[in-house]
Amino acid sequence: MNSILLLPLLLAASSAAADSTVMLAGPWLPANSHQMDFTALPRIPSEHAIISNVSASGGLPARLDHAKGGVNQHNYLVHHDGQFWAMWSDGPGIEDRVGQRVKYATSTDGLRWNPPQFLTPVPPNSGPDSPHYGTRTDKGMRWIARGFWKRDGELLALASLDEAAGFFGPSLELRAFRFHQGTWDAAGVVCDDAINNFPPLKLPSGDWMLSRRRHDYKTSGVHFLVGGVKALDDWQSFPVLGSASELKAEEPDWWILPDNRLAAVFRDNQRSGFLFRSVSEDQGRTWSLPVKTNFPDATSKISGLRLSDGRYVLVSNPNPKKRDPMTLAVSDDGLVFTKMLYLVGGRHIDYPHVMEHGDSLFIAFAGGKQTVEVLKVKLSDVDAAKMPGRPLTK
Repeated sequence: MNSILLLPLLLAASSAAADSTVMLAGPWLPANSHQMDFTALPRIPSEHAIISNVSASGGLPARLDHAKGGVNQHNYLVHHDGQFWAMWSDGPGIEDRVGQRVKYATSTDGLRWNPPQFLTPVPPNSGPDSPHYGTRTDKGMRWIARGFWKRDGELLALASLDEAAGFFGPSLELRAFRFHQGTWDAAGVVCDDAINNFPPLKLPSGDWMLSRRRHDYKTSGVHFLVGGVKALDDWQSFPVLGSASELKAEEPDWWILPDNRLAAVFRDNQRSGFLFRSVSEDQGRTWSLPVKTNFPDATSKISGLRLSDGRYVLVSNPNPKKRDPMTLAVSDDGLVFTKMLYLVGGRHIDYPHVMEHGDSLFIAFAGGKQTVEVLKVKLSDVDAAKMPGRPLTK
């Protein structure tokens, strides 16, 4: 058939797939994906490193002696200027309490890391000498790591700042820092009343886009910010209608499909145990009503990526009962994933961020919310892994 005549059929098929509940498929998948034996998934070789570990640290104030060393999570990676960079949230006690800051580290190979250093300053009036340090209260502030942004040849680091009482405070801001002569200098506010999940990604239109949750996102839902070209703070905000009514949308990720549409995926804090998906046909201005897919999820953060060869990978915690194990799923079209591989498990693991560099994937994650770790996985090993021909039931 003539390729011009075939194109509408392909687009129609792709559109139908976007509205489908199917996001995971294969003879190895049980009819109910929650019944999968996740420990039976194929395993692939990897190299492992620990960037930071606060599980054994001491010296906390007496009122925080229950905190067991502090928190490390919200991990992000990037490769820039010949080296790897990692950032994460580092704070006292349980995650996102008063006084939490952002740290970073660098590496030449992604496996041997230099000692961590602070990226953000002490949050206003919320240092270790504050009576509110390490607590949950609106009388203190906290930083949360939000990823690296490579914009116009320079490296920016993003972090949110707000009150530490809940999620999130009314003064919520997304801010940028610029690396200069060995230190991170404030570069300004990227967006008021906004926290993203991953750094901006460039659209086919040339605009940047990133997700946005406002401080009242539990009722206002998820938005996407489009712009960022003329200035750091030049954005338009577009809601994903239904992301507050159809599900309790959390921590979205998104990627560009082969036909230049956009697919966004959401965790569901109503604990359905499945990922939801929405599609935009106009570069993020409007979005389809989120649909519950058959892709299982532990109500945990996910990280997806379109590879340089056009395929897609998604790192997540698919076991609906706990954040264990962490897996890597592979898709040809960005809509249906047909391979799922076991990466690491046997313990609490979450907050992944995956990036591609050279012939490998680098995946940062948190262990028990107290370690920042990274896996290096060769793409050739991903390709060589074969899925079973029968359902992996428990």
